[in-house]
Amino acid sequence: MTHGAAPGEQYTIRQKIFKIFGASFYIYDARGDVLGYCKQKAFRLKEDLRFYTDTSCATELFSMRARSIIDFSTTYDVATPEGQVIASIRRKGLSSIVRDSWQVFDPSGAHAASLQEDSTGMALARRFIPGVAVFSPQRFELITDSNAHAATFRTHFNPFVYRLGIALHADPPPLDLYVILAIGCLIAAIEGRQSSEDSGAGLFSGG
Repeated sequence: MTHGAAPGEQYTIRQKIFKIFGASFYIYDARGDVLGYCKQKAFRLKEDLRFYTDTSCATELFSMRARSIIDFSTTYDVATPEGQVIASIRRKGLSSIVRDSWQVFDPSGAHAASLQEDSTGMALARRFIPGVAVFSPQRFELITDSNAHAATFRTHFNPFVYRLGIALHADPPPLDLYVILAIGCLIAAIEGRQSSEDSGAGLFSGG
């Protein structure tokens, strides 16, 4: 089975096969080669995701940790293995119940970019009209404060595997690539978990 990115996308994030405790994701490049492995630590009150070069978990690339116990407006810090924060990501509270929205901040705490589900109408349809999410999976746009279109995140429907594609719109991208990949894994962890709960699936599949 190939895990190469869809046309126009440079990266793919997929859930690991039969991961029961915590969530784990493979990050593939456009050719289908494993670029990284994201492991969510289980049994933590605060979300804690670590990013490694591979499943051996010998070399950490960066981490993403919640500042507080998970809620709708938790802030996640993306940091190097040495603990230097390179960005922070925060969900826009109650507004994300209707249409998912996130804010991205630079290391100084200044607002740097916004991530938002494609439209309010489609967001509502996906949540309340059966079958819409199948034919029109979630799509997110990442726009910097200078109005640069940094990336598109698109869910690819599969009844067994959560799969998220990432399309970059500039080379190099206007945001740190690790930050973009962290955003993708955060979407996958949260949306994938919600999808599993909604469907009653319970187990993560794929890989």
